[in-house]
Amino acid sequence: MTEPESSIVIDEAHEDFAQHIEAGSARIRTLSILTLVISVLLLASYFSQILEPFVTGTREVTVDLADPSLLVFEGLLVLLTLAWLYVGAVNYLFSTRLSRRVKAARAREQEMERRITGP
Repeated sequence: MTEPESSIVIDEAHEDFAQHIEAGSARIRTLSILTLVISVLLLASYFSQILEPFVTGTREVTVDLADPSLLVFEGLLVLLTLAWLYVGAVNYLFSTRLSRRVKAARAREQEMERRITGP
């Protein structure tokens, strides 16, 4: 393979790789947003169950809402939800930074292309 042909193959591979990263970043971002929404809803639901006996004064419905084992279980669910919220937020921030870096790399790539090919 000659030098121009190999550089074309390298450029095409680079472009395919960049498109793959952009598509993956978009999917990660969408999943992160979905995870954030779900975890916030779950967190609100769990907190409302924990706070209900103290706010409304209702201690018994069909179960004792102030039962220590129930409160511990709900507390664990809240901790798991907070962990889920953290993971969603970290993934969202990662995908946002990745997207910015890819855009910056594309801008630099276009600038270099303009320098090489001229105005």
